[in-house]
Formats: sequence, C-alpha cells, structure tokens
Amino acid sequence: MKTNYSSCGRVPRRTFLADVGMGFAGLTLGSMLWRDGVARADQPGSIWTPPTGQPLVKPKAKSVIWVFLSGGYSHLETFDPKPALVDYAGKTFDKTPFENPIASRKHKNRFRSVPADSVNVRDVYPIIYPSQVGWKPYGQCGIGITDWWPHLAQCADDIAWVRNMWTTDNDHWAENQIHTGRHRLDETQPSLGSWVQYGLGSLNDNLPSFVTVGVPKAHTTSEIDQGYYLGPQHAAVPLTVDPKNPLPFGTRLEGVSAAEQANEYELIGKLNRLAAVEYPDDERLRARIRAYELAFKMQAAVPEAMDFPAEPEHIRRLYGLDQDHTKVAGERLLCARRLVERGVRFVLAYPSGLSAWDSHQKLKSNHEKLCANVDLPVAGLLRDLKQRGLMEDVVVVFCTEFGRTPGLEQRAGGADGRDHHPHGFTIWFAGAGIQGGTIHGETDELGYHALGDGHYVTDIHATVLHLLGLDPRRLEIPGRKRLEIDHGAPITEILA
Repeated sequence: MKTNYSSCGRVPRRTFLADVGMGFAGLTLGSMLWRDGVARADQPGSIWTPPTGQPLVKPKAKSVIWVFLSGGYSHLETFDPKPALVDYAGKTFDKTPFENPIASRKHKNRFRSVPADSVNVRDVYPIIYPSQVGWKPYGQCGIGITDWWPHLAQCADDIAWVRNMWTTDNDHWAENQIHTGRHRLDETQPSLGSWVQYGLGSLNDNLPSFVTVGVPKAHTTSEIDQGYYLGPQHAAVPLTVDPKNPLPFGTRLEGVSAAEQANEYELIGKLNRLAAVEYPDDERLRARIRAYELAFKMQAAVPEAMDFPAEPEHIRRLYGLDQDHTKVAGERLLCARRLVERGVRFVLAYPSGLSAWDSHQKLKSNHEKLCANVDLPVAGLLRDLKQRGLMEDVVVVFCTEFGRTPGLEQRAGGADGRDHHPHGFTIWFAGAGIQGGTIHGETDELGYHALGDGHYVTDIHATVLHLLGLDPRRLEIPGRKRLEIDHGAPITEILA
C-alpha cells in the first residue's frame, strides 16, 4: 500500500489531521483549551512561558528521596498503634462505645470504588482484629511506634509524622495514584518526579534529574515514573544496584572503545539534528536527542555513583549491607543518598518488592520479616544524611499506597490478615524544611478514618513542591486543565 506523505507545511497530512482532532471540532476544542490555560496564568492577559529551571520562591530543599513500600503497610502495626483494637478484639464495630466507622459520611465522601458498592466488601469487615505487635512511645514527641521498628524509633524526633492520610482507591492502582494524584478512572497525570524535573531540571548534566531504583514493572506501577503530556524527556531513568550493569541497556558493548562509541554518538547526534530541522516541533525527536546525549555521559557517571565498595565499612554497616536480610534495601537507599549527593533531583526507591506489604493473610509473620528488612537501612539513611549535613538539602518522604483494615479480612476464610484500607493511614517526612518531632493529624480510636479534613495524597505532592520552591499552579501548561484536588495544599503544620 502506498503511504501518503502529503504534508501541510513541515507536518505530514495525517499527523496534522490527528493533531487537530480530525476536523474543525478539534480546532475549536484546542482553541478553548488554550484559552483556558492562558486565563489561568499568573496575571490576567499574561502569556504562558515554560519553567526556567529556577525555583519560583526561595526553596528549603534541593532534592527528594521518596521511599515507597509497595503493597500497603499496616499503619496499625507500624506508626499508629491503637489500644482499642486489643480491648475490643473479636467484637464488631457496633459493639464498641465508638461511632461505627462504616456508617460515617467520610466513608462515602472519600471512597471511590471501581466495582459497584453492592459487591464491594473489601474495606468494611466488621470484626475487630487485634494488633499483632506491642508498642511504646519514643522520643520527646512521644510518638507511638511498634516493636518491629527499633532502629527507626530512635530517629523519632527527626521525623514529622502525618497520621491522617486518605486516598480514594482500595485496589493496588492506588500505587499509581499516590504518585500521580489521580484515581484510575480519571485522566492520567504526570508523576510527581516528572513535575519536579519539569520545574527545576537537573543539578548535574551527567545524571538524570528523575531516577527510580528498584521499581518493578507492573500495571500498578505503570504511571509512577511517566511524564505523559510533559513530554518523554521528563520520564524517570531506571537504575539498578548491579555494579556490573547499573544502567540497563546503557552499557558499552564489549570490544567497543570509548572513542569509537563517542564517534557513534556524534554521528547519531548529527543525524538527529538534521531531522530536527525538518521536524522542529517533534517532541519525541527532541527527547531522543537529549536521551542519547545524556546516555553517553551517564556511562561514566552512573557506575561511579553505584560504587558502593568506595564507601567506608562503617557506612556500609550503617545501611545493613553486611547482613543478607537488609542488604537489598540498604543498597537501594545508599544508592539514593549517593545520587542526591551528586545532584539528582528526585530519587524514587523501592526498598521492598512489588506488593510485598500486602498482608491479606499472615500479617504478623509478613510484617515482622519486612520491617526487619527495611528498619535498619531506613534509619541508616536518615543518620547518614544527618551526619553529612544533607538534611539541610534533602527531604525524605516515606509512604505507601494505603493502610490496612482494622477489621479482620474474612475473604477465603481469612483468619490472620488485614485488607486494603484507603480511609486512614500514616506516612512521614524528614529532612530539609521539616519540623522533626511533629505528630500531625490522627485517625479515630479504631484507626479507621482520618479525622477532620485529613490529607489526600496530593497534599504530599504540594508539600514536596513547596519545599523545592515550586507552586503546582504555576507549573500548569495551556490546554491541560487540572482539578483543584490535583494541586493539593502544603501540610504547613509539619514545616519548620
């Protein structure tokens, strides 16, 4: 079949028609969206301009380490223990002196089930399941932390604890949601790391601005590292902690010298730039040119950043690299520290595997093991940042997609687990611009609902952007109307 390459200017006809929505309706819509974007700029009548790479206000942080525990750790067996779960274990919610949380308006106002409500039973288990571990208060702030976190508990006063988080999806798509701010039934949005890269760019020309470490590929993580309409150049670059191949598909082939490869990249660059003259508005081509240029630079910079043996032995022990059960998490978090130290803006690190914390059954054994795997490395990261003075430049966010149900999960005859719980859970911040030793917000006596207004996940985004000197409203681009909830609001109560 003959391909039609007739063009309108420098753009192929088919591309032109697709870009305008296959007709004048598309042109009208594009005009409306453009006008809407301009109308929401800083001043009426002002013309939108892209970010300059400079903070919009004086920043308190330069970089972010985002530590994500996939699967949904139980807030009740980590950082929000509830004595009432033991006192009323085995009873139903309506047999306690507390308001029945299932009857609360919060349940309907915040929750957005993909299945019909008539078949959704996942978060309304009525039989109270007791806490599976002891706890005690730590630090001057007196935060209650369970016995599975002995190392992190010693850092209690360096951390700001947010105990009133909520989200709207009770399935693992919430893993994407906490990074993009959008429910899976909504239009896809860029991830937080992409917004940071878009707004600020890189501090190191030899390393990417947005990096993921240990992030598994799955449908529930398909959006967490993507730039979408910001452009492919703002997607994350995945790295591994394998010193022999830290940059997947980016290692120079055996037998090819550095000079030979440099010549190859130079030729590719010339060809791409020639193509760019013919297609000056091709965003994917521009991204490809930058990717080739960065890839060549990263071949030297990334292995150096992953050179863990260069670290003193006491630092390796601090992260648990000398113990089998803590080594994986320790290497990933040490990698994160080395990357921000070298100018990477946003590092998204998974210290555990995909959905590892998803404890539908055997919660006690699962959480006890996983806490032991990450407790020492996470505490080691905070101590290392502090001793290097990096707590003045780096903000650490520790989070998960949702909590676990106060009620016993009864599906499939369950007897020792908790299901997904989007209605209330705990995350924390530490580092630059954060008031350590702060306990903000709370859930009810049973750990079911985040009380008050609580904080939707985009409040985390707004807090991070605020610390970096960015305003999400001023990052908007014409033609992409975002919802008010997308912007969130900084959690001012935890800021220094």
